[in-house]
Formats: sequence, C-alpha cells, structure tokens
Amino acid sequence: MGENYYFEPGDIPNNWEIKTIGEISEKVTDGSHVSPKPCTVGKYMCSVKDMTYNRFNFSNCKLISPNDFEKLVKQGCKPLKNDILISKDGANCLDLIFVFNQEEELVLLSSIAIVRLLSDSEPKFVCYFLLSPACQYTMRNSFVSGSAIPRVILKDFKRVPILLPPLPEQKAIATVLSSLDDKIDLLHRQNKTLEKIAETLFRQWFIEEAQEDWEIRKLGELVSITRGASPRPIIEYVKNGTVPWIKIADATGSSSFFITSTKEYIIKEGVSKSVQVFPDDLILSNSATCGLPFFVEIQGCIHDGWLLFRDFDVLSKYFIFFFLKQITQELISVADGTVQDNLNTGILKNYELKVPPPNQIDKFDKSVGSLIIKTKSNNNQIRTLEKLRDNLLPKLMSGEVRVNYE
Repeated sequence: MGENYYFEPGDIPNNWEIKTIGEISEKVTDGSHVSPKPCTVGKYMCSVKDMTYNRFNFSNCKLISPNDFEKLVKQGCKPLKNDILISKDGANCLDLIFVFNQEEELVLLSSIAIVRLLSDSEPKFVCYFLLSPACQYTMRNSFVSGSAIPRVILKDFKRVPILLPPLPEQKAIATVLSSLDDKIDLLHRQNKTLEKIAETLFRQWFIEEAQEDWEIRKLGELVSITRGASPRPIIEYVKNGTVPWIKIADATGSSSFFITSTKEYIIKEGVSKSVQVFPDDLILSNSATCGLPFFVEIQGCIHDGWLLFRDFDVLSKYFIFFFLKQITQELISVADGTVQDNLNTGILKNYELKVPPPNQIDKFDKSVGSLIIKTKSNNNQIRTLEKLRDNLLPKLMSGEVRVNYE
C-alpha cells in the first residue's frame, strides 16, 4: 500500500477521496523555536507538557511578558479557534491531538504543530482521523524521525494522507464521536470540581487554620520514600513486555489524580530490577516535570524518575497526597539537574511540615474519601465511553460504518 494509502483504491467508499494534510490546509506550522524569559505575571506560553487529551492545562504553564507575547503572535505562534494542535516532539509525539477551542489567549512552543484547514474540511473530523489507528500507524512508521527523541518534521507531515468523505458526512461523523467526547469531558470536569473541593479543604484545614502548637516534623520521618529503578539497558526490557511501565509521560498525559494505564510495558525479568507499585500506591514525579503526585490504579513498575511513598502510620495517604499537591510549585523551583530537572530525594525527606492531630486527619480522610470514590466512579465511566469511542473510530474513519447525513 505504501505511505500514501490506508486502503487499496478499490476499498475506498464511494464519494470519498484521499488527500494530504498539505492539500487540505491553509497553514501547517509550529510554535516558537525560541523560549523567551519567563515572568511571574504575564501571558501563557504552552508546550507539550501543558497539553491534555482535549485542552491545555495552565496550572504549570510558563508565563511570558506581553511584549514577547506580541512578537510571537506576529510570528504565527498563536493558535486560532478550530486549529488542530498536535504534539510533535518528545515522549508524547502524536499522542495528543485536539481542536483548539479555549478562550484563553496563548502562544506555543515548537513542540506543538498547528494545522489550519481550508474551509472545505471539518477540523473535528480530520482530528479524529489523525487519532485513528490506521493513521497513527502510518504517521509513526513513515513520518516520525529520531530514535532517542521522536519528532515530526513538518515538511514531511504535510504528506500525511487523509481519507475524506464529503463535507456533510465529515460533519455527521464528527458529531457522533463528539457526542461521546462531550460526555467524557463532562465527567472529567466533574472530577476537576471534586478535586478542587478536596484541595480547598486541605488548604483551609491544614494551612490557613494550622495551629502554632502543631509539631513540626520532617517528611522523611513520617513516611517512607523510595526511589524507583530502571533495568538497564531499558530497550532490552520493553520489547514484548507485559508489565505496565509507568513513565512521566503517562502522568503528564493524565487528566486526573490517577494513573490507570501505560503506553509501555517491561518483561517480567525486569521487575526485580525495578520498583513494583500496586493499586492505591502514591507516587511523585522526580524528573522532567517534577513534583506531580499521583495515585496508581494498576500493578506495574516505576523507574528512577519516580518516588514511592508508603508506611502512612502518622499521616494518612490522602493527607500526604494533598500536601504534595500544595507544594508542587515549590518542588519544581528547587529541582536541580543539567539535562533535565531532577528533584533531589534528600530535599523531600528533609522537608518540614506541621503535623495535625490524628482526629483532624481522620475527619479529613472521611470527607475527602467520598470525593475520591466519586472520582474513581467517574473514571470508570470515562474508560467505558472511551472504549466505545475507540471501537467506533476506525470503523467510521474507514467507511465500514456509515452515518446518515441527509
């Protein structure tokens, strides 16, 4: 078939045609290749690390001055409504693709591609096509360069083939898939609300209302903190693996408190050379994007870019989790490293905090526990809807299942 066809010509549905990204686009570009000096107050400059499955998360986003922002707008680094944005560099290469519809003004770094379509193509349809298994396979095998750091070269990306039905059918297919994604998005938003309530409770009870007579202890005295480990060379352990291998990219791509799946797996022989984690374990990112805590919902292994917390005899797991959430920005600021940020384990073990009385921690656990349970329930519904969408996606994109659009 070659890189130009997803199907043999005889398999293409009537009235559908094959075109390339370049042919259906007004513009295919990327963000800035220069990163201006960060500011404490300013305008958003987003990179791949700020992308989620369908929008940008601004919680750890870089801020730049209005002057630098305007310069980058003139250079075409600002996405417009209905632009398709694509993670084109790094560990999440081609994983994150969505149609930009957020109200916030922002500019992009070069790790994100911008595809602005001509008026005779539906952005949501093209976005779904780029996410479909056939297109992902073709892109990854024919249009991705680099082994250590995968990246998409834009002049090559313009040649990615797209199978296009007539515009009315594109819109109808996009509507079907969007209805599922809208339900998924609603559940994600509910989870964000629940999470904010829990964070607010923690901040109110243990920071704003903290008592002067609460004992001050070091974190390493209250819980055990273990660093993950990687079998070496890792490339020999991820081939034909069956044990989930939790990477930082699995966390930065997550839109909740939980890690429920991984993109890579290691073989069983690698488990003894790593650190095992189990459902309900608490981990914290220790490299790249530092200081992000997550609950693990799967049994797997973590590499040395993670820290594992256990032995919650004095402080509860929920307390430690939300405590880590509160100090994320501080942990990021103290992270050190030459090639990439790295959070020194000793810094975390020596971090001092006030220890509330046990009855107040129990009260917090009961309040937050119900919110966590609801969040987990929503996550289960999200996974069910995602499975339905993912089963429909290749069938709709190939014309195996047709949508009435008359």
